[in-house]
Amino acid sequence: MKLDNSKTIISFRIKLFAVTVLFLAYIILSYAAKKIKLSLFGINDTGWTLIFAGIWLLIAFIPMILNRQYVSYSDEGENITFRYFTAGLVGSKKNSVEIDKRTFGGYKTETRWFGLIWSITLYQNFREGLAKYPPIYISALNKEEREKVFRSLNMYAPKS
Repeated sequence: MKLDNSKTIISFRIKLFAVTVLFLAYIILSYAAKKIKLSLFGINDTGWTLIFAGIWLLIAFIPMILNRQYVSYSDEGENITFRYFTAGLVGSKKNSVEIDKRTFGGYKTETRWFGLIWSITLYQNFREGLAKYPPIYISALNKEEREKVFRSLNMYAPKS
């Protein structure tokens, strides 16, 4: 099975681009061209600019706050492979975990913030013992995608 959440990440990037263009257009039209004088609900231009900037910052940094990551999962072949990186405004390095199916030691899931943040920790058996990989945040996967990954991993996890 192969799975990735590239559509979700692309959708986020498009939304961020659109909000950025709208925010920059507002700044240019209100301050550089002096075409917009926004005075609604008793809030002046500066107040609206701060509100719009706050909304932009919220949209831009929510993926980082909620640990939204691009995730690619594959169990084809002899290995279980996860590839992932942070999908926020400030990207991170690309990571990959490959575990031979015969040495797969299981996994553990964790949820935080009322189910908004999901992570999965993978384990691999070695002669020296059980190795634990850093958590992979699967928050950007929808419920169906998460369940597919869990079903797939359950097929290879050691039975206890």
